[in-house]
Amino acid sequence: MTTDVKDLGGNSLAGVFNLSFTTGVIVDITKPTILSTNPEDNATNVARNKVISVTFSESMSAASFTATSFILVQGANPVTGSIEYGNKTVRFIPNSILDASLSYTATVTTGVKDLAGNALANTKAWTFTTGSEAGQAVVNLRKSGDYVILAKTAINNAPTSAITGDLGLSPAATSFITGLSLTDATGYATSAQVTGKVYAADMASPTSTNLTTAVENMITAYNDAAGRPTPDFSELGTGNIGGMTLEAGLYKWTNTVTIPSDVTISGSADDVWIFQIAENLTVSTDVKITLTGGAQAKNIFWQVAGEVVMGATSHFEGNILSMTGITMQTGASLNGRALAQTAVILDANTVTISQ
Repeated sequence: MTTDVKDLGGNSLAGVFNLSFTTGVIVDITKPTILSTNPEDNATNVARNKVISVTFSESMSAASFTATSFILVQGANPVTGSIEYGNKTVRFIPNSILDASLSYTATVTTGVKDLAGNALANTKAWTFTTGSEAGQAVVNLRKSGDYVILAKTAINNAPTSAITGDLGLSPAATSFITGLSLTDATGYATSAQVTGKVYAADMASPTSTNLTTAVENMITAYNDAAGRPTPDFSELGTGNIGGMTLEAGLYKWTNTVTIPSDVTISGSADDVWIFQIAENLTVSTDVKITLTGGAQAKNIFWQVAGEVVMGATSHFEGNILSMTGITMQTGASLNGRALAQTAVILDANTVTISQ
């Protein structure tokens, strides 16, 4: 403020006055709201393998979703399950199929918060009633589901691939990840070919412990899928499922499964597919798996005791749980996860984690 400023008597300001300040960030004080629940309040005939989900108005803190902030009960009995969060939607996955023809209550408390720490304005509770159909429950991947690619012995890549999601390797070390031109950071590495982080067992704590848990969870999930009883379809096509449309259910083969021509997986967003394959799974060159009717890759599980090979420029949907290796030939793409108890081999592939 200059000396041109005067009081009512015409006297100038004694001297120039300077004031400085620094702006800060815009503080987020808006509380998140719930846009929708699935199932909706008072829904009836809900599938017993239902995953309970809630969609919010903004991105939320994944850490705020706990066993006390997202709750499912039947009467006074709590239902155990795991919680997953992504893309503004939290999912509660029951550990077992819900009982038939009973009323359940789901609750999201004000313990859930957005990224700025703003709590949900009000606790939300809603009820639904199950139907009589059991269906298949999803295979709970637990911490292995945090990775788009998880392997035990090696991840080898022939550039250039485009991978969306985190990669994990354990108990093998970083040197067994090749072709990704890694840049080291503390506890992880990055790559221009990966939208996400790359982890290996020899990286700084707590990476090794986290990977050990993820690999154990991967094996548990494999055993869960392999142990599901009473298949809806046995030895379908004697192992050749090319050209078929596959509805939801449990499939079982005691031999190799081949996909020589395009396959359609058809069902609703809540349907679950589990494929039990005792030998290898082979997808021919340029063959595509297509989802219709709302079917989601995250609810599709391929349990393969042998090797999985995806032919060049083929496209695959679902979570692969392989006891041995997974090989993606040149230009093949995957929407799902590649979880292998040995190695994952890539060759200029597009791999995207399913949410």
